[in-house]
Amino acid sequence: MDSRSTAWGFGAIAGAVCLASLPAAAAWEPTKPVEFIVPAGAGGASDQMARTIQTIVQKYELMKQPFIVSLKGGASGAEGLMAMKQAAGDPHKIIVAQSSLYTIPYATNLPFSWKDLTPVTLMALDEFVLWDNVELPYKTTQEFLDAAKKVSTTEPMKMGGTGSKREDHILTAFIESKAGVKFAYIPYKSGGEAATQLVGKHTDANVNNPSENIAQWRANQVRALCVFDKERLPYKAKVTETQSWNDIPTCKETGLDIDYLMLRGIFIPGGGTPDQVAFYDQLMRKVGATPEWKEYMEKNALKEAEFGPAVLKAFLEKDEPLHKQLMTEAKFLATN
Repeated sequence: MDSRSTAWGFGAIAGAVCLASLPAAAAWEPTKPVEFIVPAGAGGASDQMARTIQTIVQKYELMKQPFIVSLKGGASGAEGLMAMKQAAGDPHKIIVAQSSLYTIPYATNLPFSWKDLTPVTLMALDEFVLWDNVELPYKTTQEFLDAAKKVSTTEPMKMGGTGSKREDHILTAFIESKAGVKFAYIPYKSGGEAATQLVGKHTDANVNNPSENIAQWRANQVRALCVFDKERLPYKAKVTETQSWNDIPTCKETGLDIDYLMLRGIFIPGGGTPDQVAFYDQLMRKVGATPEWKEYMEKNALKEAEFGPAVLKAFLEKDEPLHKQLMTEAKFLATN
C-alpha cells in the first residue's frame, strides 16, 4: 500500500524530504498549461479538492507548466464530463471526478462512460454522514428512524440533498429500502444549501459529506447521527466542543446496515499513454506526501485510498455496478 504517512508539524522541510523519496519524473511531461476540470460548481467539495491540489503543486513547484482550475458544472456536471470525452488524446486536460461518472449517464442517458477516460489515481474516498437538526428530539439513528416510520405514510420527514438522482438521493433511497421508511427528498444546488436548509428547519435531515456540514456541526446547529462506512473515521482531534470525527458511530453500529463511499479520482482524457498516466500519478503522489494534503484530508474527514491507475480502475469496476443496482431499485434509471 502506498504510504501517506507524512507526520504532522514537520512543515515544508518534511514535505520536501517526502517528495524527494518519491519516484523520479516520468518520461513525458506537459508542454503547455494544464486545465484541471471540475465538473461541479464553485465552492463545492470537488472545487475545494482541485484548488487544494493546485495550491500544493504551485507551492512545491511540482510541475513546470501552469495548473489552471476550470469549473464546468453545467447540467449537474455533464458539461465537464463531455468536455473530457471530447478532449480524447489531449493530456493537457485532467479532471477530478466522483460517482457522477456513472450516476449522470444512468439518470439522463448522457452518451458518456468512465471508460471514455484514462484512469490515473484515487485521491481519497469521501464519507457520508446522516445529520439532523440539534433542536429535534432524535439523538440517535434509531430514534430518528423510528420517528420517520411513524410519519412515512402521512407527512414524510424531509431529507435534503445535492441534486436529483445523484449520490445523496441514491443514499436516501438506500436508507428507505433498508429501514422501511419513506422520506420526502428535496434536491438543492449544493451541499452548502442543503446544510443551510437543515439549520433553518426547512428539512429534517441530510446525508451531506463531512466537509459540507462541518461549520454547522462546529456551531452546534446540526447533530451527526452516524457515518456510512464500515469503520469509524480515524480523526480524533475535537471538532466540536465535545466530539471528534471518531466519536461518530458507524450506521451499522446503530442498526442501519449501510456503507457507502464516494470516489474522488483523477483522470485524463481517453487515449492517454502510459508515460502520461505515470506523470500525473507521480504528481498526485507528491501532492499526497505533503503536510498540506494531510491537513486537508483531516479537516474534511476524507478516507485515505491507495494511489495508482490499477487501484482506481478496480474501484470503478465494483462501484459502477453497485450504483446501477441501487438506481435500478430506486427507479432512477432514464427511460429510452
